[in-house]
Amino acid sequence: MSAKSLRLPVLPPQIETMTLKDGTRLDADVYRPAAPGPYPVLLQRQAYSRRIACSICHAHPSWYASHGYIVVVQDVRGRGTSEGTFRPGETEIEDGAEAVEWAARLDGANGDVGMYGFSYQAYNQLLAAAGDCPSLKALAPVMGPWNPAHWAYENGALQMKHMIGWGIQITAEAARRAGDDEAFSALQAAGTSLPLSGPIAAMPQLLQKYRHYSHVMDWLETPPDSSYWDRISPGTHLDAIRARQLPMLFVGGWFDPFLPATIESFRAVAGSCDDTRLIVGPWIHFPWTRKVGSVDFGPEADRNVDIDHIRFFDRILKGSPSRADDRRIELFDMGLKKWQQYQDLPANTQTLFLGGTGRASLDAQDGTLGLRPGPEENVEHIVHDPWRPSPTVGGYYGAPTGPVDRRVADERGDVLTFTTKTLDDAVEVVGEPEVELEVSCDRPSFDLCCILSLVTPDERVLQISSGYAHYRAATAGRYKLRLTTTCATLKKGERLRLSVAGADYPAYPVNPGTGEDPASTPKTHAVVITIGIWHGPSYPSLLRLPVRPGSEIAVAGS
Repeated sequence: MSAKSLRLPVLPPQIETMTLKDGTRLDADVYRPAAPGPYPVLLQRQAYSRRIACSICHAHPSWYASHGYIVVVQDVRGRGTSEGTFRPGETEIEDGAEAVEWAARLDGANGDVGMYGFSYQAYNQLLAAAGDCPSLKALAPVMGPWNPAHWAYENGALQMKHMIGWGIQITAEAARRAGDDEAFSALQAAGTSLPLSGPIAAMPQLLQKYRHYSHVMDWLETPPDSSYWDRISPGTHLDAIRARQLPMLFVGGWFDPFLPATIESFRAVAGSCDDTRLIVGPWIHFPWTRKVGSVDFGPEADRNVDIDHIRFFDRILKGSPSRADDRRIELFDMGLKKWQQYQDLPANTQTLFLGGTGRASLDAQDGTLGLRPGPEENVEHIVHDPWRPSPTVGGYYGAPTGPVDRRVADERGDVLTFTTKTLDDAVEVVGEPEVELEVSCDRPSFDLCCILSLVTPDERVLQISSGYAHYRAATAGRYKLRLTTTCATLKKGERLRLSVAGADYPAYPVNPGTGEDPASTPKTHAVVITIGIWHGPSYPSLLRLPVRPGSEIAVAGS
């Protein structure tokens, strides 16, 4: 039955249980069409209660069942009503593989299983694919992690707001399961206003108090170079995953914190199967709507991702006659506000050089992005004051998230801005920007936050890409920072801007400047950091801008 066919009536969900090899009971809701089968199975393994079932962004499981599938939504170990202790990733390979084979044998099932789900439910799909589950035929991971070290850290910097927000949610659910009303109430209240005011922002006293309920403090205390992360990473099992040659449908969002993971996982497995797809829309983690931040991206952004899933699963699990189209990659162009198709992610770049007279932190017109280095050596200074760190604005972790006008942030004295002249022609920016900066610093450590934005004719500054890094034991020299993948056609009359700061708080903890770990250092240790960004013929700082061949900037800067 195709996505356009008459939908089937669906029976009320039945609770069915399985017992893992170690004796742990897992509970699931099973939705079946009210018509004779057999049917393929869609399995979702939930960390947030099987009754929620990713319904904040996906259609309800009964909707999927009405298209001719048995839909199984299972509470993973230690969540919902399933037995055991929840430790992200640690048992998902074995648990997931056992769950796939159990689901394949359910009454009315035809033995073929696809997995779907969002966020953690995307991550555990990829781990299950590394296990022994021959009945698994397809995956649809949406906005989920790939390498958990990058889930917790970005280039050595703790993703503090993300980790603490998620950690409070996970810990609160564990307290609820334990019947601890006091802990649950305190954690639920903290979830609406993150407790970052303690002596160490990244180690909230509330999470320390209730650390016995979850993994969260263990993660916050595990450095990014620990081998622990490899043990729970799908990437560690890449050979096993690729050997399965599974068709996969990846979905991401330009303002989703798992965007880099979505791109990385797609690239890692794309060569193993021709039917591997990538869709990236102008969305935050959820919901997936046309209005994001302060921008209405138009009707094309209001995409029916559920239908994308049904068409994909119909083709793979039911042998639907509809062929896989040639649009291997579909990216939403944030400038043109429409979908663009690519066979591969473009790799062509154009180099733009940073310039200015030394006043780029004070005058938004002083810092330039040009086709050639400036004629003289100059240095721009970022004075990072831990008392008033440069704030998070829009992007992954702002309030609101998404593209919002960041003019006020760019006008701060601790933010450098480098801007092109007004464009005479449209420029199609698509791919991964990279910044290469000549840096000096008067302290043992510093952070860099780089934001790429388009500047509209009415002077709004709207983010299209970003990157952040923590540098410990820093020395003067050249530093490279890769920004997130983007797709945005800059129109005639617009400009491109690179903003550089020494903080992005509270998305990341404030670097104390002492060489100590920002995630575990008391706020009283922090000192003022002066960062120099050098540019000119001998020390060219630059932006490698990904552009479609033939669409390069012709007039930029001076």
